[in-house]
Amino acid sequence: MTSTDPVEAVDLALAAVARYDRPDLDERLHRTRARLLDDRVRVLVVGEFKQGKSMLVNGLVGAPVCPTFDDVATAVPTLVRHAETVSLTLVRMFPGDPDRGEERIDAPVEQLADHVCEQGNPGNREGWSHVEIAVPRPLLTGGLELMDTPGVGGLRSVHGAATTAALPSADAVLLVSDASQEYTAPEIEFLKQATAVCPTVACVLTKTDLYPEWRRIAELDRRHLAAAGVTAELFPVSSTLRWQAVLEGDAETNTESGFPPLVAHLRQRVLGQADRVARRGVLHDIVAVTGQVASGLQSELAAQRDPATAGEVVRELAAAHARATALKERSARWQQTLGDGVADLNADIDHDLRDRMREISRLAEDELTRGGDPAKVWDQFVAWLEQEVAGAAAANFLWATQRVRHLAGQVAAHFSAEREHVEHERLPALRTDPSDAIRSVHAMAAPGADAAGIGNKMLVGLRGGYMGMLMFGMIGTFVGFASVINPLGIGAGVMMAGKTLGDERKRLVTKRQHEAKLAARRYVDDVTFQVAKDSRDRLRVVQRDLRDHFTEQAEQMKRSLLASQQAAEKAVQASTGEREARAAEIATRLTELEAVRQAARALMPAPVG
Repeated sequence: MTSTDPVEAVDLALAAVARYDRPDLDERLHRTRARLLDDRVRVLVVGEFKQGKSMLVNGLVGAPVCPTFDDVATAVPTLVRHAETVSLTLVRMFPGDPDRGEERIDAPVEQLADHVCEQGNPGNREGWSHVEIAVPRPLLTGGLELMDTPGVGGLRSVHGAATTAALPSADAVLLVSDASQEYTAPEIEFLKQATAVCPTVACVLTKTDLYPEWRRIAELDRRHLAAAGVTAELFPVSSTLRWQAVLEGDAETNTESGFPPLVAHLRQRVLGQADRVARRGVLHDIVAVTGQVASGLQSELAAQRDPATAGEVVRELAAAHARATALKERSARWQQTLGDGVADLNADIDHDLRDRMREISRLAEDELTRGGDPAKVWDQFVAWLEQEVAGAAAANFLWATQRVRHLAGQVAAHFSAEREHVEHERLPALRTDPSDAIRSVHAMAAPGADAAGIGNKMLVGLRGGYMGMLMFGMIGTFVGFASVINPLGIGAGVMMAGKTLGDERKRLVTKRQHEAKLAARRYVDDVTFQVAKDSRDRLRVVQRDLRDHFTEQAEQMKRSLLASQQAAEKAVQASTGEREARAAEIATRLTELEAVRQAARALMPAPVG
């Protein structure tokens, strides 16, 4: 790190560009400055049920910001951020209503547990997207935000799938698992997904004070990480010891808790990485903006110093201006790459989603066929199907995110090839926040519970018994019995009554299986429809973001080249004295711009070696 302040570097660039009447470049730098001032670094704290996530967050910030209970779990994500005064805000999103956006309601901090815990808000029936609690804590002053996520049902649950879908929007992830056992398969799978789309991933082994064998578990976990190819650091901690150290101000206990290395990781790796990314972005924007101004000045300077070559300079600038104009046309190669890429992505993502959902439908129907009466296992079946569907939707979202980022890189490389005088084209911040598409799907209807009561069973049995007794009783009269009601008829009636009851039970089970299959198929189709619509909407947004971003860059370049061309043409008509004075002025301005560029380069540390 260097002591140079990125905001000061942007302000220097704004002052340098102000004299050139370039509101487009000025606006670009103002956006860069606003992005710096509003930069937030979000860390997702994830893990399975009752692994100590909320206590970990409390230990990190040194305040009871997340409710912790032995028998009650978190139902709503809790975002912990910095503020000078303590406050609580309840946030409800309306993804299907762009006019409403989100609803934010301030509430007393004492009511936090009533809104975020299963006991006060079971299954999040209040419909909160998340709650925000602001506290004045040193760890959070750099823009760090900690998101305590629900872990009910494990990482393969619907909550887990929702957390997985939120990975691309996070700057870092902390996977929390206690020391009672080594990593499970879902945890390893989650880590693989997290490392594919998130810049920084770390693992936290909690409750080391409760399990004497925590060192052995930590070693086993590290082996699992290495075998899976996951390069994530593991931090063993005790939130209980950390909390005791906070209350007593005991430095030795704090060291024993294992929290100092984790806090250092958040400050150096997470906040530090975000700071490096921000500085790199500032460097790129300043170099790009000042480079456009300097390029025009250099062309004019060449024309001022050597009028004989001014005509050639003007012709070169005119050709470059024509190329920049072509970049804005729909026929530009980067436009074609973007359009074709989005069309291919739409088809591939939709096919992937439908393929995943068709496989789930097939498994569900097989399970219902083999499982007997669906009414007896309906709750378990619904939970399993919802987990599978949510997991498939989350996996599809992650894959789509990776493909979108790859496409953006292709377009950027293609566009940069058209702009050889620009160092490297910076990508816009693509909006990949997941929506709540699955929440809008109606719950599955249970198959009709029309099991026969005692009266119905008696009627069915009597009907079968009567037919059996009548049929076989008549046969009995031919073999010597005097009456239709005879031992042969009675025995046959009992057998036929039992068979009729059995057939009726099978009929009802088959009917319920058919209804259950229809309900499952309808649910999977509804989810597919909603998620596919969400994917198409997201791709349209990405396409517009990339199109607008690169069109703006082309417009800036076009305007810079036009200004350079006009200045070179004017230089041809100037007198010798005017050219000499203007050349000296241009040299001074180029020196000023180079000083701004040097200040921007000082934002990044010098390469080692």
